[in-house]
Amino acid sequence: MSEDDRSMLGRAFLVLGSFTSERPRLSQSELSRRTGLPLPTVHRLCRQLVDNGALERVDDGHYEIGVRLWELGALAPRAHGLRQVALPYLEDLYEATRENVQLVVREDLEALYIERLSARGAVTVVGRAGGRLPLHASSGGLVLLAFGGKVLLDEVLAAGLERFTPSTITTEHRLRSTLDDIRRTGWVTCREHLNVGTLAVAAPVSRSTGEVVAAVSVVVPAEKDPAPLIPAVRAAARGISRGVA
Repeated sequence: MSEDDRSMLGRAFLVLGSFTSERPRLSQSELSRRTGLPLPTVHRLCRQLVDNGALERVDDGHYEIGVRLWELGALAPRAHGLRQVALPYLEDLYEATRENVQLVVREDLEALYIERLSARGAVTVVGRAGGRLPLHASSGGLVLLAFGGKVLLDEVLAAGLERFTPSTITTEHRLRSTLDDIRRTGWVTCREHLNVGTLAVAAPVSRSTGEVVAAVSVVVPAEKDPAPLIPAVRAAARGISRGVA
């Protein structure tokens, strides 16, 4: 691969990385601003990405991630295998609660949705499959952080604890205390940490070695009692854990 090819590949990933769950549809001008690339370069990259199915151009001239890219991403071994094992248990949890049921893994300093099931009347939450959440402000993220080791915690603290609601954990003392509780009990409840009006319960999914590889959570209206949800979420997490290699 030539140096020009490497440079072009890097610029293509800059364009693709500009799309987020909050902004899944962008114009060429927006892509130029987000990437810092000249508009003619963005125009050329978008054309090539559309030709290869990585982007799709919609009627109003904006772009969105193409199905081909999603197909390739779904082949990632960590997400694909885990989703296959987890789905029956997530469906059981969904049937029992009729609320938002989620499976997340850690990707750097964020929690990445790899599956989410939602009922039509379920409480509205941030994110969707393929979206990301902050570790310190989401129930699944806190579970992953609790079992992620000292280096990860130090990196999260160094990055800063952004406030999303009045209830978000924003101090080191409170975060460390919460993580200690998670390691002791094996679950966590978060009332309005990320979204006002929501309550989340999460538990870890682990390998036979004890390594935590994911977290299962359910999100319900904030006024609900979490007590009946805790055993259901933990049972789903244990079921998935038994099937994880």
